Amino acid sequence: MNINDIVKTLDGTLVAGGESDRKVGAVVANDLMSDVLLNDAEDILLLTSLASDQAIRTANIVGAMCVVVHNAKPLPQTMCQVADTLGIPLVSSPLSKYESCVRVHDFLAGERNG
Repeated sequence: MNINDIVKTLDGTLVAGGESDRKVGAVVANDLMSDVLLNDAEDILLLTSLASDQAIRTANIVGAMCVVVHNAKPLPQTMCQVADTLGIPLVSSPLSKYESCVRVHDFLAGERNG
């Protein structure tokens, strides 16, 4: 699963950070950035409802490959600027975090099986 797959699967829009050829290594769905910092997986896809710079800065610390903000929340301009500066793709999705988790799981299960 790459950035284009994420955007398509989650009915999202890539709003900042640009394209990347990195693949999802792990998925973390959380709004508490202190909990996200406890993950040591590589190439994390961060699914969150937190629309703030903190989500991007945390993603940078853990080496996340993409951040998806849910529920079509308006994204602050500073969040987009930080994502662009750090080169972290930022996707806005109209879906709930739960629905996104289900869709990502289904996509990844399909990738593994076939």
